[in-house]
Amino acid sequence: MLIQPFRALRPAPGRATEVLAPPYDVLSSAEARERAKGKPWSFLHISKPEIDLDPGTDPYDRAVYAKAAENLNRMVAAGVMMRDARPRYYIYRLTWRDRVQTGLAAIASIADYETNRIRKHELTAPVKEDDRVCQIEAVNAQTGPVMIAYPSAPVIDNILAAATTQSPAVDATADDGVRHQLWVIEDEATIAMLTRAFDALPAIYIADGHHRSAAAARVAKSRIGKNGAHDQFLAVIFPHHQMTILDYNRVVRDLNGRSAEELLAELRKNFSVESSDRPVRPGKSAEFGMFAGGRWYKLTLRPELVPADPIGRLPVTLLARNVLEPLFGIKDQRTDKRIDFVGGARGLGGLEKRVASGEMAVAFALYPTQMTDLMAVADAGEIMPPKSTWFEPKLADGMVNHVLD
Repeated sequence: MLIQPFRALRPAPGRATEVLAPPYDVLSSAEARERAKGKPWSFLHISKPEIDLDPGTDPYDRAVYAKAAENLNRMVAAGVMMRDARPRYYIYRLTWRDRVQTGLAAIASIADYETNRIRKHELTAPVKEDDRVCQIEAVNAQTGPVMIAYPSAPVIDNILAAATTQSPAVDATADDGVRHQLWVIEDEATIAMLTRAFDALPAIYIADGHHRSAAAARVAKSRIGKNGAHDQFLAVIFPHHQMTILDYNRVVRDLNGRSAEELLAELRKNFSVESSDRPVRPGKSAEFGMFAGGRWYKLTLRPELVPADPIGRLPVTLLARNVLEPLFGIKDQRTDKRIDFVGGARGLGGLEKRVASGEMAVAFALYPTQMTDLMAVADAGEIMPPKSTWFEPKLADGMVNHVLD
């Protein structure tokens, strides 16, 4: 089956506010250490366990993973974390500002991941994969859910909506204002309906968590023949139309030997260029905001230069092919140290600040990648360009965990 219920390890009643933490990969070690001060039960002690060791400790040291296991065992022994006696599904709702998304926490089939029924759109970095493998092996659990999208499925939407009419088992608001709610589905008929409904889907799509899913698949391969359920990975699966991708913007350190006026002259060959008295937020994929020389500009790419293929029409690709590569000589955004990336949660003011400070010479605001485009890329078996998506809100670490026994 595509998904199955599982016995979640989760915060005991009344303890979620103490436990829930940001995902391990959105905080540096220093930020996690500061965030966890005075919070002995924060899940950061499991997801970023180097915070409990000497500040000079390499975050990939074996002692770090051993500390994660020690901390998780301590939380279980203290009754802060508990494990359900029988397999369940869990409805996980995120509320951020005016956005609400309601998904299902389940364990997803690694076999379907391997055959691309669970579709990917990103490359993974070996060092980050290795880190998640070591973490899973050390704590014998998957402690960070993969965020997944499912395509249009009104039957599933209706089941989830009906199940959330009751009071949630968890209702906690994090420091960043995101509200996290969890309902436990115990009714066997509802569990069976959800299993069948998901299994009828042709595919589901990884949104955030490619390293976690890849690591889970590696652990599963290493444990073939051993007792226990190792051939699934922890996921929360949301309807694609509820998910929010924010803009993922670019800043560049120099103008590649040009003045601001010379850059504008080059841009006018392929773009219409309009100056603006206020920050420019693009309204479609071929529009860009640019801040340079103390002013904002609206750049609109000529329609004939917008290709129809799933990769070519992405805002990040249009900017790369028409601006970053030909005008700035930036061929590989993963490795070029002249470029940096700014998540849309920081707003357009964050872009302007990086340039006004003198740290950067120019900023580009992009239209957010759309979920339908992400799914089209994955359906085509293609890989998204680097730094194409920034999902908000994010799942909390600690809400649900999958023990591998």
